[in-house]
Amino acid sequence: MKEYKRFMRRNWRLRYCFLMALFCLTFLGSALGSAASLFAYPVSLTDSGGNTIILERKPQNVISLVPAITEIIFALGEGESIKGITYHDTCPPGENQKSIVGGFFAPSPDRMEALGPDLIFVSSLHREIQNRFSHENCRMIQLESHSIDQLYENIRSLGLIFEKTREAEAIIEGIQNQLRLVAQKIDKIPGSQRKRVIRLMGRDRVMTPGDDSFQNAFIRAAGGIPPELGKKGNVVDVSLEEWTRFNPQVIYGCNGDREVAGKFFSQPGWKDVEAVRTGRIFYLPCELTCRASVRSGDFVQGLASLVYEEEFSSVRNRVLEEKRVQSKPIELPLDYVRSARVDESNIFDFPNKTLTIEFRRPMGVTSTLEGEREKIIAVGNHYSSPPCWSIEHRLGLEKSRERIYKAIGRSKKDSCFLFTGADMGNLSVQKAQFKEMTVYALVTAGVETNAVRMSVDEGLFYEPGTINVILMTNMKLSPKARARAVISATEGKTAAMQDLDIRSSVSPLKSQATGTGTDEVLVVEGEGKPIDNTGGHCKMGELIAKTVYDGVKEAVYRQNGILLQRSIFQKLRERHINPNGLLRECGCLGQGNDERANIARFEAILLQPRYAAFLESAFALSDAYERGLITDLGAFEAYCRTVSEEIAGHRTENWTDRITSEEIPIVLRMSLNALLNGMVLKNEQPQQ
Repeated sequence: MKEYKRFMRRNWRLRYCFLMALFCLTFLGSALGSAASLFAYPVSLTDSGGNTIILERKPQNVISLVPAITEIIFALGEGESIKGITYHDTCPPGENQKSIVGGFFAPSPDRMEALGPDLIFVSSLHREIQNRFSHENCRMIQLESHSIDQLYENIRSLGLIFEKTREAEAIIEGIQNQLRLVAQKIDKIPGSQRKRVIRLMGRDRVMTPGDDSFQNAFIRAAGGIPPELGKKGNVVDVSLEEWTRFNPQVIYGCNGDREVAGKFFSQPGWKDVEAVRTGRIFYLPCELTCRASVRSGDFVQGLASLVYEEEFSSVRNRVLEEKRVQSKPIELPLDYVRSARVDESNIFDFPNKTLTIEFRRPMGVTSTLEGEREKIIAVGNHYSSPPCWSIEHRLGLEKSRERIYKAIGRSKKDSCFLFTGADMGNLSVQKAQFKEMTVYALVTAGVETNAVRMSVDEGLFYEPGTINVILMTNMKLSPKARARAVISATEGKTAAMQDLDIRSSVSPLKSQATGTGTDEVLVVEGEGKPIDNTGGHCKMGELIAKTVYDGVKEAVYRQNGILLQRSIFQKLRERHINPNGLLRECGCLGQGNDERANIARFEAILLQPRYAAFLESAFALSDAYERGLITDLGAFEAYCRTVSEEIAGHRTENWTDRITSEEIPIVLRMSLNALLNGMVLKNEQPQQ
């Protein structure tokens, strides 16, 4: 017994010493790790221009002139370091108040200088900027991607610069996993069935990326066969002979490439290739098609699903098991709610997210997608990611819904769901109260591709749903009250759309949008005091409209980054007005160095708050004029003359209508003509 006690005491001391040693090693390792992080600088790297860059300390005032690099920096969590961006950048929510220094092609050196940058990310096109800022207080780094491997190298370089190497590797791993999944799906397709794919570019002629471009690397990653023209570069010409010899089966471009398609795809030869004959032409967001960045994996998956829509629709080609992979609870404190959560799942092999609300007992619901339903035990809103859209379109709503329900463990018999293309990660949950009444609105929204103005725009097809609203209260709504709630919710949604000045995607120059054309509302019966009226003159109707209004504004911000106060460049883009396109149309662009100089001059005008405000007032006046609320434009014409002469610096007798397109409303033509005349006449001497 004594020997046993001595053994235990001796081992206790050994355990104690071991634990103390472990603690010291852990503390020392942590200290050394912190010291390593603290003393990581200076860092050295070689940029895409072959320049050896040595940074003595972490940059604090960064200007990025390259949108792809801006996206990576935001993804690394270093948005605070960025002080200046171009108006071509797409910033995540919360980061869209950065100073705009102009456009990618002609940024303003003066505005950049005012921000006091210690680091500027440039492209090979920014020679003037590199000469202007080549001093000790500011370093310039050129990071360009011509391949997927170079994209990874750039992400790692940025991780090194901002001390986010682990985050950089996580981003790379995410992209690699996305590409690996596509490769597994493509392996199931015989080589003889691979499709020829070309990226369409150009304005006055047909162009495409060169053989060495990242865009052709993306086509190959998506399982497509890109053209091999024996030409290198970011953009190269395509002859009619090369076009017909390649005979593309799928053509894609960004929205800006519609112009060249409209000019050429009705002409002999150009129209005779397979893709044009079969209508396999797709236009995708520029921030995906034109950038090698953190969303490149998303783009490749989306492109692959468009190219191989039929093959990806088949269950035989499935790679992943269709099931839920993780859940996140949603706070929804209503007595009849058992649980509320957002589930992530793999369906059609791609990410999906589902809002699911389960009840303690069956409920009646009113759904604009399914009508009146009884004995429902779960409602929700299901998000399919973009690679799923073409697959679901091919299968149709009923077959897609069956497959989705099976994957998320629900039954059509006792479940009632909405379906959306707006990311459920951007869900807005709004609450409003008055005395004993409580209303919740759960809203998803996206307005950039299919916003419409009802009563003006043409309806060509039907599919559910983008702005989706689920309404729940602590009262018991009668069928009549649920039906009337749809009107109150719709009016709240439309008020939010108009207050945000969301433009119709069909007629953006002339019309504010009232919705997206694929919107749905689902109203739950609930429990509590009976309610028979939810109209605008009663308190319940007021609460419904308020929650939906707030929910739409927040969801639009989260999904599209649109705020009430946004830059004049964003407002022009929403109206499909491109500053470079305007200069080209009016013949003000010039050639060579003159072209870039004129772009810079026009952007400099738009960057001035006074002229941005002038254009904003023209936007509001134009909408009122188009609706017939204003008929006399005499005062505004005089205002335009004043602005033009102010920009020119002298009286402008030689006024010219440089913008004459009838597609642009008259008020906008007047305001744009004022800016352009002022710019062109600025260096001219007034006539004596």
